[in-house]
Amino acid sequence: MKRDHYHLQPNNNPEPSTVGSSSACGGSTNGKAKMWEEEAAQQDCGMDELLAVLGYKVKTSDMAEVAQKLEQLEEVMCNVQDDGISHLASETVHYNPSDLSTWLESMLSELNPPNTFDPIVSSGPALPAALDDSFLGPAESSNLTTLDFDTSNQNKGRRLFEEASCSDYDLKAIPGKAIYSQKSQTQTQTQTHDSSSSSSLNNVKSEKRLKPSSGSHSDIFPPAAAAASSSSYGISAESTRPVVLVDSQENGVRLVHALLACAEAVQQNNLNLAEALVKQIGFLAISQAGAMRKVATYFAEALARRIYRLYPQNPLDHSLSDVLHMHFYETCPYLKFAHFTANQAILEAFEGKKRVHVIDFSMNQGMQWPALMQALALRVGGPPAFRLTGIGPPSHDNSDHLQEVGWKLAQLAETIHVEFEYRGFVANSLADLDASMLDLRPSEVEAVAVNSVFELHKLLARPGAIDKVLSVVKQMKPEIVTIVEQEANHNGPVFLDRFTESLHYYSTLFDSLEGSVSSQDKVMSEVYLGKQICNVVACEGPDRVERHETLAQWRTRLGSAGFAPAHLGSNAFKQASMLLALFAGGDGYGVEENNGCLMLGWHNRPLIATSAWKLANKTTAVATH
Repeated sequence: MKRDHYHLQPNNNPEPSTVGSSSACGGSTNGKAKMWEEEAAQQDCGMDELLAVLGYKVKTSDMAEVAQKLEQLEEVMCNVQDDGISHLASETVHYNPSDLSTWLESMLSELNPPNTFDPIVSSGPALPAALDDSFLGPAESSNLTTLDFDTSNQNKGRRLFEEASCSDYDLKAIPGKAIYSQKSQTQTQTQTHDSSSSSSLNNVKSEKRLKPSSGSHSDIFPPAAAAASSSSYGISAESTRPVVLVDSQENGVRLVHALLACAEAVQQNNLNLAEALVKQIGFLAISQAGAMRKVATYFAEALARRIYRLYPQNPLDHSLSDVLHMHFYETCPYLKFAHFTANQAILEAFEGKKRVHVIDFSMNQGMQWPALMQALALRVGGPPAFRLTGIGPPSHDNSDHLQEVGWKLAQLAETIHVEFEYRGFVANSLADLDASMLDLRPSEVEAVAVNSVFELHKLLARPGAIDKVLSVVKQMKPEIVTIVEQEANHNGPVFLDRFTESLHYYSTLFDSLEGSVSSQDKVMSEVYLGKQICNVVACEGPDRVERHETLAQWRTRLGSAGFAPAHLGSNAFKQASMLLALFAGGDGYGVEENNGCLMLGWHNRPLIATSAWKLANKTTAVATH
């Protein structure tokens, strides 16, 4: 892979800092220029294409030698883990991993202990070193590497990856107060100049700092060294060897680059390249922690399924789907936000009605309706007669789960003295429904509300299905229709665009789950989202049911079907704001009003949207009167 270096040509009148940086690479500006010339001459000399895609420069003729060095490095790393790493010094050295052969040699030379090293002495308890921690950055979470891949910034994102894979960031020393190895006076001065000038040479806005973060020590150090690292970072005061650190942020950029490159190879039907890349993604993901590692793993699995045509079984077992759905409900505020905002709109539409009927397209476990029933019970003048029609998919074990949900709601209604009527409908698809099946009563007798949470996008997999369902809804003559959908565009015709959007969307979702109190709920919620990722990436045709679209797209579709928007009131906004306060004080989450609709997002990235609709002719009639 060719790598452009026109922006790295040496200055004719270098500043002292520039000269210092050049000396770190070759000893002088002329030496570095010579290195660039040699590198440019070797660009077309048989570099391995698969490794070049990931930014590694390895000649095909050197593959055997590199493989041998990798085996040697693995043995040395095992020995280091067995002997402990307290003999290594606090100097941070950041090598160039793109030049794989040279990097391996450097790693081998640094990790091989000197002959004077006594493992018996070093295996003892590390002396508490009085380290000056003024160079440590603020304790902030850096586990997740997120990039914005909006369509408008697609070219900008690609330039970022091109720059990330070039040598502009390959050699950057992490600044800090360190103990340098006493190999030679000249080498010490060279490293000092390189550390002090790397920020200005590469136009780095903020210096890279070694900073402690949650979970990072357990990932880098073995358990025995983890305890010592909390007080002295596991570093001996008398050691003179440098510690080799892997820059997880740069690996995060490489990981995203590899994911996008693999998706592009899949789109171009270059399955050999895609297969090689999906294997690399697994190795790169290991260096990450937290949400990014999990997201990359799920996307790698989905890509592998698409490459090897191992499509997931569909539909998902209903009992497992319900369990995952309930854990997702408990872990984060997204479903609660959907239920509360929709319930508030329905409650206001039912004001003054004596008999009300809710038709729920997303019944599941009926978790949405106890709150609405309790609100109706407290209504001034007494509660109305409440009728509920729940629609859900068939169960694989032939159990009548919808009826079980109805019994539980009937018991609640009896307790709070609400007249209750329930009927459950099993349907493979909402498109199989007909208005005549629902035993509708005249609108003068009974007010109808239709509710759908994360269901309508599934109809887009079948041509004409969404139009049929919206036509049936119009025949119901509802007072209001409440719709909650993911705020994302995962239904475009281009696979790479779909993949990029979904990678951004689910990275944000997984990041929001990291603050969950219950680890079990969080894991099950990740599985719940992982099933969606697999469907978006691995499946096509009618099997790809997770066809999320944006609020703007739904506005266009519903408007053309004869529906007019009904603005959600201030009460719905207050309900949502109170709800978010229950989740870690609402930190990170945010509610946004968008032309009468409400959106819930994480760090200014909208993730789900609630909207309310009325029949356009009914709205016109009300305005006329």
